[in-house]
Amino acid sequence: MTVSVSPGSSGAPAPDEAPSTASAAEVLLLASVFVIAACGLVYELSAGALASYLLGDSVLQFSTIIGAYLAAMGVGSWLSRFIDRQLVAQFLRIELLVGVVGGTLPAALFTAHSSLPVAAQAPFLVLLYALVVLVGVLVGLEIPLVMRILKRHFQARYGLKDLVSQVLTFDYLGALVVALAFPLLLVPHLGLIRTGFFFGLLNAGVAVWALWLFRRSLRHWRAHALACAAVVVALLAGLAGAERLTTWAEDRFYGETILLRETSAYQRVVVTRSRAGIRLFLNGNLQFHSRDEYRYHEALVHPAMAAQGAPRRVLVLGGGDGMAAREILKYPSVQQVTLVELDPQMTRLFSTQPLLTVLNHGALTDPRLKVVNEDAFGWLAAHDRPEDVYDVIVIDFPDPTNFALGKLYTTTFYTLVDQHLAADGYAVVQTTSPLVARKSFWTVAATLEAVGLTTTPYHADVPSFGEWGFILASHRPWHPPAALPPGLRFLTLSGLPALFDFPPDMARVPAEPNRLSTQGLVHTFEEEWGQVHQP
Repeated sequence: MTVSVSPGSSGAPAPDEAPSTASAAEVLLLASVFVIAACGLVYELSAGALASYLLGDSVLQFSTIIGAYLAAMGVGSWLSRFIDRQLVAQFLRIELLVGVVGGTLPAALFTAHSSLPVAAQAPFLVLLYALVVLVGVLVGLEIPLVMRILKRHFQARYGLKDLVSQVLTFDYLGALVVALAFPLLLVPHLGLIRTGFFFGLLNAGVAVWALWLFRRSLRHWRAHALACAAVVVALLAGLAGAERLTTWAEDRFYGETILLRETSAYQRVVVTRSRAGIRLFLNGNLQFHSRDEYRYHEALVHPAMAAQGAPRRVLVLGGGDGMAAREILKYPSVQQVTLVELDPQMTRLFSTQPLLTVLNHGALTDPRLKVVNEDAFGWLAAHDRPEDVYDVIVIDFPDPTNFALGKLYTTTFYTLVDQHLAADGYAVVQTTSPLVARKSFWTVAATLEAVGLTTTPYHADVPSFGEWGFILASHRPWHPPAALPPGLRFLTLSGLPALFDFPPDMARVPAEPNRLSTQGLVHTFEEEWGQVHQP
């Protein structure tokens, strides 16, 4: 069967002016639904991921962005009712707009964030949601137009029931493929900016094949062809220059020489160097500065290790940079260290890159240390054998800036920690700043106590972070150690008591335990640290 449309419109069929075969046209149009769905979801996920990277609190960012995006799609679907003429031409223009706006969305957001002052979140949020809403409206226009084009040009083949079934099947399949590919393939291998440009090109490709399929029915065909060519060239240029754009934006953001930049399935890893030393950033958040990280890691490790006496089996949760392991391995009694780090990219970098292994003294390749790249929550739950008990457990996670991290500061998680802690052992948790985030700090203490552990809070001054807090947890009271390993640069036996003294501005305040079902700690943390960044 062949179908044609009259010149100058995409309306009723007429002889001689359709795609050469209906079957090929149908396949291409239905394939366009698959591509459209994939592209739309990529733009939505990219906005959510970038907002989470740059603003923190992934649940809040994804929830609000998905809500705004879906609402905008609804507006777009409603607006499609007002498009009555030249459906193919309108569809082609919308595809080009989606390709340009959606394809450049990650690059625009990343560049804007790098160019704005740290405290200037309002302009960034306006741009973020303006782009999300614009893309949502355009994507909302796409599917209704495709359905109407299919119905109008292939009405002999389709009833309404079959049409809706076919279109929605391809729509949902496209979304499924991208939902799996985005975290597993696209972000790790292309990065967010190149992923945006690549899928922008796919949207432009839909416009190109619509241009070819309906070449005999489109008015101003050459103008449409020039528009398609211009968009494709622009997006190809963006794709080719994505790495350079990322480099420029990160150079502006960090203000230092960037030695290493990689995107894993979990985070953006950036290592910088200045005259003062080397710094590690995860998703833009400082993790350590080489000039003073020894203060943090000595304070984190030694009060627990030295007080235990002769620890043999040690568990490190987090700490993929190997710095905590470096301090642990200073004890001759240590026979086995198990390090559970979610991101294999981190442990690979800090076990192979010379500029990083010199910082951790090659700890991750020590024969006494075993690296496990798994989620700590799931790993603890799965390893409940009697032999999975440790003399010391060092918990060195990033701060609870989102619910994915917040679950690692809950009564549920600390119950698992308790089950793996020897009767005479000690666990220690890095616990944010008791000065800046006072209630957050004492919430962690209350959470550990809620599972039956005895807590001993302390703090240390780390210039890169300020006053920083830690909490020892055990089944027995903590007593100051009789000795410390030789060669420490910060801790001394005479200086230890000062770490356990809290002045009035850091003294304990009432706080409720952080539970998995509510995760109030995430909200408290964001509120307290958010006040620091307010102008």
